[in-house]
Amino acid sequence: MLTYESTSRTVKAGALNLHYHEAGPADGPVVIMLHGGGPGASGWSNFGGNLPHFATRFRTLLLDQPCYGRSDKPEPDRDYFSFSALATIALMDGLGIGRAHFVGNSLGGGTATRIALDHPGRVDRLLLMGPGGISLNLFSADPTEGIKRLFEFSSAPEPTRAQMRTFLTTLAHDPAVVTDALVEERYAQATDPEARLGAARMAASFARWPEDTMLWREAHRISCPVLLTWGREDRVNPVDGAFLALKAIPDARLHVFPNCGHWAQTEAAAEFNRLATAFFQQAQLTP
Repeated sequence: MLTYESTSRTVKAGALNLHYHEAGPADGPVVIMLHGGGPGASGWSNFGGNLPHFATRFRTLLLDQPCYGRSDKPEPDRDYFSFSALATIALMDGLGIGRAHFVGNSLGGGTATRIALDHPGRVDRLLLMGPGGISLNLFSADPTEGIKRLFEFSSAPEPTRAQMRTFLTTLAHDPAVVTDALVEERYAQATDPEARLGAARMAASFARWPEDTMLWREAHRISCPVLLTWGREDRVNPVDGAFLALKAIPDARLHVFPNCGHWAQTEAAAEFNRLATAFFQQAQLTP
């Protein structure tokens, strides 16, 4: 059985200590999963439930991005997507990984996109889930409901469990997904003083270098195959944000999950797992 403790690893990646989880065949194709940016987020909280499926076929890594989880929480010296992308490349170098498939959810989608743009030789295939940066809301109001609730939690001098529940509920189509245990787990992680410092430093980088996070302006340069996935009821990055990326990325396709919010990997887990596996395995069939 794969547990948090049994899969937990730490590696020196450049100047940073990065925490991640690893499982699967050591000689298999590599899949790196990059989590979203909500309070209390981490590689395990985002993708721990998907790890057993992927580990049967792929060497699978769930990374705590810089400023999150048990990874270092430095002050970024550039926009966060670029900062985290460089840290991920350093992790790959430290582990001897030349190329990988990537799954990027929300904030992690922006990081994965920046990797594909700036380090195309390190990316086989790219799966984005309601990604940040690469999406552009064409019809939905900005900021979205989910982003407003995130700001409310993050800006509160003493954020509450009720604010955490309200935020988490915007991520899911079915509110039953947001259990008391999940609220408690994410609240404990998010209110840790070190975690709050990391979140503040991440947010400050977006304010300092806003134009560098507008990845949709560079979408036409992405050269690898891309699978855009969205929950139809996403209230954080709504589905209309997919259309510019779908048009601009040369080799892109779009899958929309019905009755699903921002957490396709949770609310549509079986379908998401099958879809991602088939997409990544196509790389092995391509001459």
